Amino acid sequence: MYEDLKNKVAVITGGSKGIGSAIAKRFGKEHMRVVINFNSGDADAKKTAAEVKENGGEAIIVKADVSTEDGSQALLKAAIANFGSCDVWVNNAGMEIKSPTTELSLADWNKVISVNQTGVFLGSKAALTYFKQTNKHGNIINMSSVHEQIPWPTFASYAAAKGGIKLFTQSIAMEYAKDGIRVNSIGPGAINTPINAEKFADQAQYDQTVAMVPMDRIGKPEEVAAAAAWLASTESSYVTGITLFVDGGMTLYPAFKDGKG
Repeated sequence: MYEDLKNKVAVITGGSKGIGSAIAKRFGKEHMRVVINFNSGDADAKKTAAEVKENGGEAIIVKADVSTEDGSQALLKAAIANFGSCDVWVNNAGMEIKSPTTELSLADWNKVISVNQTGVFLGSKAALTYFKQTNKHGNIINMSSVHEQIPWPTFASYAAAKGGIKLFTQSIAMEYAKDGIRVNSIGPGAINTPINAEKFADQAQYDQTVAMVPMDRIGKPEEVAAAAAWLASTESSYVTGITLFVDGGMTLYPAFKDGKG
């Protein structure tokens, strides 16, 4: 637990399920006040908010499209109106579309980029503007992926977006470091989330994925949430511009484990 996080206000985009929900619930344990964003169907968002409150925090849910400027502004306004501030902004919302690149439509390319990359820009812009206007030493956490580093054939739009997040994070971290604003990314590997549920239900695909992880297991959303809590806290006060991989070693070229090659 990080005492400095108590009563701080966090916005989490895509916070209703998966990694976003796990981060919200962990922030609840830190007794934070959380704005949980969702874009369709409020059942998961309501459930997450209830668990945040059970864990000792406060929470509201806000429907917003993070790929639009109005969406990010709505989240910021909700944080200020309900909790009086914004201290931490987590750009977590994301999606993926599998397709051979020659068959990927422009519409699907734009859909992935608009949420995964443009959404990060718009959320960061809203947070940075507020932090600057209020002289707040705020904190931005962007959800990247091991695929900011590892190529992913048939998921070119996703990999392109995450690769863009890497340099965007580093660029704005450098730009605003002098203002006491920290910006970092988290790069999850294979995590047991709803987006992976169908794939992991197939034992062959599950085993194939585990084989790519040196630690020989799939990660838990709570393990990513633990990284987010650390990055949000003053325990990481001298850390900015990094990608913290939470991947069981997936970025360590696992094909070479056991001394192969």
